[in-house]
Amino acid sequence: ALLHIRFLFFFCEIISDYYYCPKQRFFSCLEEFSEQIMIIGKGLFAKKSIKKGDSIFIERPLVSAQFLWNALYKYKACEYCLRALETAEENARRLSGIPGLNLPHPELCRVRPELHQACPQCQVMYCSSECRQAAADQYHKVLCLGPSHEDPDHPINKLKDAWRTMHYPPETSSIMLMARMVAAVKQAKDKAHWQKLFSHFCSRTANEEEEIAHKLLGEQFRGQLALLHSLFSEALYDDHLSRWFVPEGFRSLFALVGTNGQGIGTSSLSQWVHACDALELPAQQREQLDSFIDQLYKDIEKETGDFLNCEGSGLFMLQSSCNHSCIPNAEASFPDNNFLLHLSALSDISPGEEICISYLDCCQRDRSRHSRHKILRENYLFVCSCPKCVSQMDELDMTSEEEDEEEGEAEGETEGDEMEDEMTDV
Repeated sequence: ALLHIRFLFFFCEIISDYYYCPKQRFFSCLEEFSEQIMIIGKGLFAKKSIKKGDSIFIERPLVSAQFLWNALYKYKACEYCLRALETAEENARRLSGIPGLNLPHPELCRVRPELHQACPQCQVMYCSSECRQAAADQYHKVLCLGPSHEDPDHPINKLKDAWRTMHYPPETSSIMLMARMVAAVKQAKDKAHWQKLFSHFCSRTANEEEEIAHKLLGEQFRGQLALLHSLFSEALYDDHLSRWFVPEGFRSLFALVGTNGQGIGTSSLSQWVHACDALELPAQQREQLDSFIDQLYKDIEKETGDFLNCEGSGLFMLQSSCNHSCIPNAEASFPDNNFLLHLSALSDISPGEEICISYLDCCQRDRSRHSRHKILRENYLFVCSCPKCVSQMDELDMTSEEEDEEEGEAEGETEGDEMEDEMTDV
């Protein structure tokens, strides 16, 4: 029951290169599932009944990248698939600030340091020789800095530094996702094919019908975008992609990543905890293990806060075709500790019913209709008309308490601070 969907929005030959078939561990060819997909418009619809908890599909991204601050703060991840590279014990020691911490059941950690490999030129790390080769084949030959990887004056490092100064944690996107798009096209033998792949993502900078403009492309960010555009062009310009390097093309590329980028989180510690939860233990041992894990998370919260994972973002073609609902019937997760996205059903889905995810996180979904619409309008350029929003149409256009608190805190900031902070919402 892995593919229960009519796949709407892009061409069959595009799907065939990137749909992941977990049972056979390869990206299946078109013939294996062409009978189960139909191309009609934009959106994903169930073709068969899907039960709550069922896996709907598993997908790898066209491109992905770790967030720049996340990498700088020593969250070690495979440069290609974002698999966490620290063992669960190493991860727990760093996050808790307890250097001598020993985890019980260390055999449950799935990280295999003996398989890790570095790029021989720039020393970025991969979880395996397969990932190192895949990166080299797709984009890394263009982006490899070689012996200049620590040179602050290298154009790519200047671009990274500029992005960090504009986009502080919590991070939601990365200029390097755009860089990998460019690098993938530059390296590809069939450049038109890769450009066609990326052309299927929404890259609107505004919604003229609703008179909505993307919040990050307003006048207050003109100077920051101009600097990024200049550095991006200096580092990566290519004649085949000249339309991406003119000002309007760069704005569209920026909007594409901001609108379609799906967050990715990986954690060796989380994998270890889930494996511990699955252990069959005598009651006393179970109680001791659960108590140890509870205390570990308290220590981590005190030392590190909420930033526990290796984090990045990616562009997923199937997932990006899912429309939004404030009461979604499906959600994405990353249980394999890498960039493979699993879309699972949150409720039973009937044949012909649309498969919807939420573009909002759990806290945002609990806000008022007005607050939800504000976030969706500014970041995704549409007005939501899901059943929840329709049922709340008679509510006053009043922001939720959470948003009021945020706006109250912001009143004490200078106008310059507000502009700088707002760009962290890419």
